Amino acid sequence: MAYSHRTVLLEPAIDALLSPAFGRGADMANVPALDGVYVDGTFGRGGHSRLLLQRLAPQGRLLVFDKDPAAIAAARELSQADARVEVVHDGFATLAEQLDRLSIPAVDGVLLDLGVSSPQIDDATRGFSFMRDGPLDMRMDTTRGQTAADWLAQADQDQIKEVIADYGEERFAFQIAKAIVAGRQSRALRTTGELAQLVAGVVRTREKGQHPATRTFQAIRIHINAELEELAHALPAALSHLRPGGRLAVISFHSLEDRMVKQCLAAAARPGQAQARLPIPEKDMPKPWVKLLGRVQADEAEVRDNARSRSAVLRAAQRTGEPLSFAQAAALVRLPGQGPARRGGRAAR
Repeated sequence: MAYSHRTVLLEPAIDALLSPAFGRGADMANVPALDGVYVDGTFGRGGHSRLLLQRLAPQGRLLVFDKDPAAIAAARELSQADARVEVVHDGFATLAEQLDRLSIPAVDGVLLDLGVSSPQIDDATRGFSFMRDGPLDMRMDTTRGQTAADWLAQADQDQIKEVIADYGEERFAFQIAKAIVAGRQSRALRTTGELAQLVAGVVRTREKGQHPATRTFQAIRIHINAELEELAHALPAALSHLRPGGRLAVISFHSLEDRMVKQCLAAAARPGQAQARLPIPEKDMPKPWVKLLGRVQADEAEVRDNARSRSAVLRAAQRTGEPLSFAQAAALVRLPGQGPARRGGRAAR
């Protein structure tokens, strides 16, 4: 079955990478084709990549990443038609390692779209949606890793509660975790429908228009795919590999990831903020590593056409000429409730 996909914030995202006037009423029609090396960290079905290629010169180069085998198949079709495209079947957390492997010391732009693609949601066999009954999988890469069903079958109550509370910001996390552990004593959860029904029986109140299981499904998906850990590894990799003048654009879909991006970019733009009240000469203060370019959300027309765009937030920044190592950039990133992200760990495996 073919599944349609509508790319969120298509024009603004490519504008953020290429337009000198981004955030100031940019007119892409007046921007000449650019060469250089660019990265699409989540190819999906290639909406962003295809528009980016239209605006790159023949000498340009595009490196595309994805963990989803179906997305990689689509990306390889594109690479056969366009020699500028190189495909990496892995997550964007491996950006630094892949650039080293390909002997690419620096890039001109990195786009990270942190959303789940429409085909993944709409395909019941992937297990992402509480609206379509299917196997309780939730893996972005179906060729490796633990499924949601397997994790829910062996995790203890405190682990489940912590994941649902931290990643779903669900106030009924304790009750949901207790119900999951009690229920699996007689029958393991194997389908999305079973999990959605169980959560709905526990969560009696919810925001208007929101399914009771929304936050729980989000939380388990984030945990299974180590999404925040991967973002914590990708942000410093991207910032430390951008050339002076290079751009980073990140599209977030929920508050946890957007907060990470916002805090990281703000810290990179104002590295001396913590020392601002100290008697340090201005010439000795740390220089900014990035210039913030702005924040964009979907307009009313896009939200009407694609409801999944309503929570999307695009943030963009441009690298200055100030040297920035991976270690320095990693110190700017905070995982929710934790200190600076460290190189390695789950996201680096």
